[in-house]
Amino acid sequence: MTTRYRVEYALKTHRRDQFIEWIKGLLAVPFVLHSQPTGVFETRSSSVQQMAEEAHRRYAEIMQDVEVMIDDHIAHQKVGTHSQSKLKLLVPSIGTFFTRLPLADAFRYQDRKRFISSRRFVPPSFNDIRLILNTAQLMGVTSAGPLDLATFDGDVTLYDDGKSLESWNPVIERILYLMAHNTKIGIVTAAGYTEAERYYGRLHGLLDAIKASTLLTPAQKENLLIMGGESNFLFTYSSTSPFLLKHQPRRSWIVPSMSTWNQPTITSLLDLAESSLRECVINLSLPATILRKERAVGIIPAIPNFRFPRESLEETVLVVQKKLEMSEVGKQLPFCAFNGGNDVFVDIGDKSWGVLVCQNFFGRKDGGGDISGDRTLHVGDQFLSAGSNDFKARVVGTTAWIASPAETVELLDELREMIEVKKG
Repeated sequence: MTTRYRVEYALKTHRRDQFIEWIKGLLAVPFVLHSQPTGVFETRSSSVQQMAEEAHRRYAEIMQDVEVMIDDHIAHQKVGTHSQSKLKLLVPSIGTFFTRLPLADAFRYQDRKRFISSRRFVPPSFNDIRLILNTAQLMGVTSAGPLDLATFDGDVTLYDDGKSLESWNPVIERILYLMAHNTKIGIVTAAGYTEAERYYGRLHGLLDAIKASTLLTPAQKENLLIMGGESNFLFTYSSTSPFLLKHQPRRSWIVPSMSTWNQPTITSLLDLAESSLRECVINLSLPATILRKERAVGIIPAIPNFRFPRESLEETVLVVQKKLEMSEVGKQLPFCAFNGGNDVFVDIGDKSWGVLVCQNFFGRKDGGGDISGDRTLHVGDQFLSAGSNDFKARVVGTTAWIASPAETVELLDELREMIEVKKG
């Protein structure tokens, strides 16, 4: 049963996406006007069918209207006046769009799968709209040309939280399909290991499959990199290395704007983050251990199999984030404070930098410029405004918000379907 507390907690601004909530509000009106809850008492199926047809028409019209507003926002973006668009006025948190979003077509696609229009008691939900936006983003990317770069989060995106990418995981076949179509792949993860062996332990199913593949050319096999610690450690695929990964020295891949990240500033930020974490551990009486790494600091359970309360994790993230944002060092250096499900970490940099490095690395490798945002897709599970480390990837490329590894597989199947249609 959903308690009043849970409802109120879910409505907190740090747990909401304003754009999705706004669309959800728009769709609530035709649901109220056209749903037929009394149909459960009737024997006539025609009234329910008519209701579904009318609801479908009205939902599609609303999605078409939002699509037009997005087009207007993109037009404002191109001339530098995006703050004056109608959509920006209605949804102040709206960011940058890298492609068009054909929302009406995406709604029709998802309605065929989820039967949104046929529901009489449950209105279009947050998840319905999230999946419609994912489909629209895939349509927008593929309609403009090939997908040059696909980046993925690790936990909850490619595999279950705390697990590894095993050989039987169905997402592997989908990633190999993309690589065979010359899409570069980046695994952009918060896991901050300095040894290739640790990443092999988490990703061995994919790495072994790439090595054994007869579908991929030697050049295509090299179109995989692992960006660890958000944006701090780079490993590339290497068939001759012991763990199929080769560590790349930081100076060989950082983008120019990262060259100002000096060690004294990094140490200062991590020191402040560590003291803030210790304060939260004391104030919230958390049985936690502080874990300091080269470019990160966090808390993990001090008791085996203990799980922190969700509220304590989010309180810790918000406190630490606010303290760093208000500090001088926090203004000099990008950072990411996030809730990892049963831990809290602060990393130097964030996933926008991680994806940016992937765009730059593969662009230079091909002898051209950076891969552009409209040719990039980042797939992740954490896109809420606070405590979510995929959120900032939205500023450098298109994104898809999934909720489980199974959803990632469905998303990649949708993408494959669109690629095959484009091929004719």
